[in-house]
Amino acid sequence: MNEGTKKRALVFGGSRGIGAAIVLRLASDGYAVAFTYVSSDAKANELVGAITARGGDVLAIKADSADPAQISAAVEQAVDHLGKIDVVVVNAGILRLATIDTVALDELDLMLNVNIRGVYLSIQAAVPHLNDAGRIITIGSNVAIRSGFAGSSVYQLTKGAVAAMVKGIALDLAPRRITVNNVQPGPTETDMNVEHIDMLSNILPLKRVAKPEEIAGMISYIVRSEAGFMTGSSLTIDGGYTL
Repeated sequence: MNEGTKKRALVFGGSRGIGAAIVLRLASDGYAVAFTYVSSDAKANELVGAITARGGDVLAIKADSADPAQISAAVEQAVDHLGKIDVVVVNAGILRLATIDTVALDELDLMLNVNIRGVYLSIQAAVPHLNDAGRIITIGSNVAIRSGFAGSSVYQLTKGAVAAMVKGIALDLAPRRITVNNVQPGPTETDMNVEHIDMLSNILPLKRVAKPEEIAGMISYIVRSEAGFMTGSSLTIDGGYTL
């Protein structure tokens, strides 16, 4: 990555929570950023407004990561706006909880399609437009190591697959010096967890959940040139839960 020129990033799943924090951090670090979202126009527009008010360059793209055609179209839109990309972050994912005896087939298929297939296809679609020595980062979960809760088997399966996926993709892209790494957050202060913050805090050694900005801070480090020798790794940031 040439750090003397304008840097460009594409974030899949960037309108809220950890994704929004990543978009804001990359914009603050000087990146022009495109991000996808699937449902809330209001959240996406709010994020665009916050970044443009600071003079940043940002593009919101409505695209469902369960739909391969929408993934490809989103990449094309991002490239049309940004040009070639330096950083790809795949944060899009969904969580549905159910024990194995109650998991519905459509819910199983949806999580597999978004959390595994969607991640793979997002990377595949972006690679031709990624600069050499670029960065690819997936947002997995510490449940790939330890869940501790009944009802999370499908989610754990998908996040374990992401952790394995980055190893093979890292080897595929090593000749171009593109690094591929996986960040595995633990419980984080987002709207997904808002009703369970106190319970989650009590089970963590640090007695608090993460702030989305802390996850974004790790992303900010990984995209820097000094992180260029790390690839195929899963980095867990979970307050000590998996120790």
